[in-house]
Amino acid sequence: MRDDYPLYIKWRYIVEYLLEISGKFPKNVRFNLADRITNISLDVLEAIIEAVYTKKKADALNRANLNIEKIRALLQICMNKKYISIGQYEHISVEVNEAGKMLGGWVKSCKEPGI
Repeated sequence: MRDDYPLYIKWRYIVEYLLEISGKFPKNVRFNLADRITNISLDVLEAIIEAVYTKKKADALNRANLNIEKIRALLQICMNKKYISIGQYEHISVEVNEAGKMLGGWVKSCKEPGI
């Protein structure tokens, strides 16, 4: 059932990509910044799964939205510190922005009467 949700599929790809690039961070930040990015991205995935399976979707979706903003901020830091290349940053930013738009649409649909 989860695979019926494009946002779930998109975010799973993002998590896999973030795991790949964060594994190449310098050792001095791998166990704090990289772990933080990984954990927050997994929190987003968990919130999406929760929204798929629960009737109270708004709480889970709002949590996912907040965590996506955290991911954006952390990725900007990574690019500024050159832990990721500009190309990697541009690629993942496009993916995260698309996921954010998908999430926003889902949140909006939950606010409509009868949903």
